[in-house]
Amino acid sequence: MTDLPSASQRIADAAKALGLDIAITIHDHPTRSAEEAALACGCDVAQIVKSLVFKSARSHDPLLFLVSGANRVDLEAVGKALGEGIERPDAKFVREVTGFAIGGIPPFGHARPLTTYMDEGLLAFNRVWAAAGTPNTVFAVKPVTLLECLNAKPIRPNG
Repeated sequence: MTDLPSASQRIADAAKALGLDIAITIHDHPTRSAEEAALACGCDVAQIVKSLVFKSARSHDPLLFLVSGANRVDLEAVGKALGEGIERPDAKFVREVTGFAIGGIPPFGHARPLTTYMDEGLLAFNRVWAAAGTPNTVFAVKPVTLLECLNAKPIRPNG
């Protein structure tokens, strides 16, 4: 068995604490982008979970959006749905609130609790793949299980 990178081991431990049974896969090639991850996992790009951090415009609280690799977050539409604008933070903010660098941000196991929203489009699949803490590690999970264990709120990221 291959030893996991420390960031991925944190994800394995966090998954266990959530009651999730996941197997983290280490790839020889990067899985940093949704396209790279889909190629490595042999799936459609829509089955890749992008973990995107934004911040609320008023309070500057971090917000996590789990978005299908085929979709983008429409800041104006999502802000309208939430009743508050959202902004793109810088990489330093993302690293501080998640504990991970952009390109390997997982859907859980962050440095602090994050209010989480999940793209309804992901729920159309039986299995999706998400980053496991590094730019070349991923894991598969049932999206409905992820939604439930994270107490995520379903959302349409494109409005």
